Order: sequence, then structure tokens, then C-alpha cells
Amino acid sequence: MPDPMPNSMPDPMPKPDRLQQVAAAFERQDYTSAAKLLKQWLTIAPDDLWGQFYMGRLHEVAGRRDAADAVYRQLLRKSNHPKLVNQARQGIERLTAYKQAQRKAAIAAATAKPEDAQLGVLVLEPIAPEARTEAAKGLAAVMQLDVRNAQLVLPRRGWRVYRTGAIGELRFYQNALIQAGVPAFCLVLAELAEVRIFRVDYFESLAPEVKVVCRDENDSVGSLTFDWSEISQRVEGRLPVFEQVVDLGPWGKLVHKEQTLDYIQVCDLHLPKRQCILRLCDSSYQFLQGATVQVDYAGTAIPTQMTTRINWNNLMQRLQLYTKQATIMNGNAFKVFASMVLDEKALIEQIEPYIDIFRKKETAWDAAFQLYSTLNFVRHRQY
Repeated sequence: MPDPMPNSMPDPMPKPDRLQQVAAAFERQDYTSAAKLLKQWLTIAPDDLWGQFYMGRLHEVAGRRDAADAVYRQLLRKSNHPKLVNQARQGIERLTAYKQAQRKAAIAAATAKPEDAQLGVLVLEPIAPEARTEAAKGLAAVMQLDVRNAQLVLPRRGWRVYRTGAIGELRFYQNALIQAGVPAFCLVLAELAEVRIFRVDYFESLAPEVKVVCRDENDSVGSLTFDWSEISQRVEGRLPVFEQVVDLGPWGKLVHKEQTLDYIQVCDLHLPKRQCILRLCDSSYQFLQGATVQVDYAGTAIPTQMTTRINWNNLMQRLQLYTKQATIMNGNAFKVFASMVLDEKALIEQIEPYIDIFRKKETAWDAAFQLYSTLNFVRHRQY
């Protein structure tokens, strides 16, 4: 037991014999006697801080670590007694060390098998405003963050790629986050790469049989016949096209900088039963080939020879008539996702985009759309 304070600073918490008996019981690890004696003492002096400390110790030895942590932290707020404060801090340190060891062991177990070492990606899903406070606490606890930083990490409107690494470890985090009230999922990158991408040149026919002329990943031309009901999702995006311009910088010096020249429209049609995506792009779709796509007010197709933008809009209207059963992920959803993933250079470099856009210089936007579309594909297939 702590010694009394010097006479110049009287100890505000005298230790009766019964409380000293509690301390002695802890010394000999007789927790049954300690619990009995402590119950008697707290009945007499429920506000005694040393009594509360020993209750925290009982919680700790019984494995009720969250309750013990709460007691120790409350004592740090209530007491200015040096020895009691030191004991409470040591208790918190023990609990922290235990959690760290438990976490390390769990991650080691989650990555023990060879397949658990595959590279994966952990994605946080958007949080409703009314749930953000509790979700931030949960994220902070799982990922060992400050709560304020956790609030900044939580996405508001779309998916956020939060971490890459061994899929076994990411699954450990996913399960812990879900239990903490933070919606998340993780996927193996190799699984995303298994989704076939066929770039559509044009629709040869739209009804009653749907047939597209398309190219595979090796640029080999072929055709695919399917039914409109097979399309589960339609994922849309706008990809910027950049150009180098010269402008006046500070002190009138000429500077070279990059600016957005235009946007390319992309639309992916997901066919999960065939494990493939049909990708349409306004810069490469051959509007003068195959079936006409312009729609009049009566909903019938009529010939057209107009601008690419008008033709693309007509094609999208045509697809809407046939894919009403599909989930639509519009361009705004992709824009939100891209804004949070473009800086993940190590991840982006591993993504092959398969997008037909002539570029003088590669951009992360194309890989971001590929990642977003395939994430939607595999995620949707899980349900």
C-alpha cells in the first residue's frame, strides 16, 4: 500500500485496516478474499478512490479489461494523489500492452496461410451524418487513431480506399471495423484482375437479340451475344483529358502547366454470369456502324450523323430503355471515389485500365475508373 504523505501535505485518503487487507489479498493473489473485503469497504465508503482503484484491478484480473480501463481513466480525471495516479497509469499501460500483444497475435494468425498473403484492398463505405460520431470512435479504436483524425478519414458520400496489404490482415481489420460500427469491405486485387474487360466498338443489334462487336485485352476483335437481363450494373464516369499550356507565372516568367482540355465519357455494363464487363467509350465507339442508337420521342431508333456528344447521349438513352433492372452508378459517385484514390500511387500503378483514350501522358484517372468498376463488379457479386 502507498505510504502516507509527509506531514506538510496530509494524505486526503486514509487507508483503513480493511482496505489494507484488500491490498494484502492482491499481493498474495487471493482475489476471492480481495473481492469480498473490497465489497465490504465500498459499502462503507463508495467514493473512496483507492477502493475504486482496487475495483479496477479486480476487473483487470478477471479479464474485464474495458471496465478496468474505464476505472483507471476515471481515476486520472478525479485524483491528484501522485501514487494513485501512478498506479492508474500503470494499469492503463498493462491493458494497452495486452491489447497490442493480442492484436499482433490475431494478425499473425490471420496471415498464416499462403493465400492470406495475397495483396488486397480495404475500402470504407460512406457513413450517415447521425452515425459519424460513434463510427469515428470505432475507427479510432480499431486503427489506433486520434478520434479527430478518424472523423476526417470517414467517407461521407462514397467509397474510400483506406489501406492495401495482405488480405488476411485486411480481413482482420474489416471484421473489427464492422463490429465497431464502421461499414467496410476488402477484396483481393487478383480477383479484380480476373474480371474480363471487352471494349465495345459498336452494337451490331439491340433487339430482340443483343450483339456487340468488341475487343478483348489483347485487342483481338470478336463479338458477344447476350440478353439485356444479364446486365446487373451500369457504371458511368467522366475521365479528364489534359493538355500542356504555357502561362505567365510570378514576376512574368513563363511556366508550363497542365490543364483539363475535355472529358471522355465511359460506361461499363456488368455481366456477372459471364464474369465480364462491356466497356463503352465515347471517343472510340463507332456510331456510324451497326444498330442506330438515336431515340425519338416515341422511343424508336432513327438514323443519326451528329456530334460525338449528341450521339453518346442518344446511346445512353437507348441503354436506359433496356437496362432498367440494373443498378446505376453515375459519374458523380465515381468522381467522389477518384478524388480519394488518385494519390494512392502504389495501388494505381498495379491497375491495367483497358480504356481507349489517346493520351500523350498516362494519368491515374484511367486506372481509378478500372479499379472503381471492378470493385463494384466483385462487391455486387458477393451479395
